[in-house]
Amino acid sequence: MGIDHESSTPLYVQLAALLRAQIGDGTIVKRLPSVKTLSQEHGVSHITAERALTTLKDEGLITPVIGKGYYVAGT
Repeated sequence: MGIDHESSTPLYVQLAALLRAQIGDGTIVKRLPSVKTLSQEHGVSHITAERALTTLKDEGLITPVIGKGYYVAGT
């Protein structure tokens, strides 16, 4: 599963789904990649990466730690 830049599904929705799946299958167990890393690895803007992380935060899946990044909730 990757980001399809040709899809009608917004990129932030695709990235959030990808991260959600990685959290669910245990690929990501503690700290998520930085916004910069996500944007570079998936070819999206920083704003898109931030929006995907905000979506997961709003769902309660991840928790932001100021100055340190985003972590899987409950870890």
